[in-house]
Amino acid sequence: MQTVETLVVAICLGMDAFSVALGIGSHGTTARQAFRLSFHFGLFQFLMPLLGWLAGQSAVAVIGRFDHWVAFGILLAVGVHMIVDSLGSEKRTATERDVTRGWSLVGLSVATSMDALAVGVGLGILGRWPIGPAVVIGVVAALMTLTGLQSGRVLRVWVGQRMETVGGVVLIGLAVKMLAI
Repeated sequence: MQTVETLVVAICLGMDAFSVALGIGSHGTTARQAFRLSFHFGLFQFLMPLLGWLAGQSAVAVIGRFDHWVAFGILLAVGVHMIVDSLGSEKRTATERDVTRGWSLVGLSVATSMDALAVGVGLGILGRWPIGPAVVIGVVAALMTLTGLQSGRVLRVWVGQRMETVGGVVLIGLAVKMLAI
């Protein structure tokens, strides 16, 4: 992945983390909670492309000459999924308990990073080395989480949901670009 494409993908993948952080941040968080959430979201966003890359590497022999179509399908599916999720009913609101701890934190971290797993599969299929993109994706997700938490008090959750829609549209655009490669 080229640098600009990597950054665009990282921002799109970070939309889920930003949206969740907006919801959590709108209820207020401590510095410790903000660190925990941003660290874990960034870590999972970093690890998932690596796991996906391993799966994608295994699929290369089978997929071979259809790799661009598979990458197109994955990005298209992720983009459509993000748009559908963003247009759904209000979700991901913080509850009375601390969602930045325990299994709630793990669940949120996995849920916000599943799209990154699919991107990693695409990297593996295309035979691209995942470390650089994974680092960028993880750092951007952590920063977007912090930004979402800080913005949460000012902005409403619907802004985050609309940003997820924009992220989905951008991923669909990148999927269409895959066909031109």
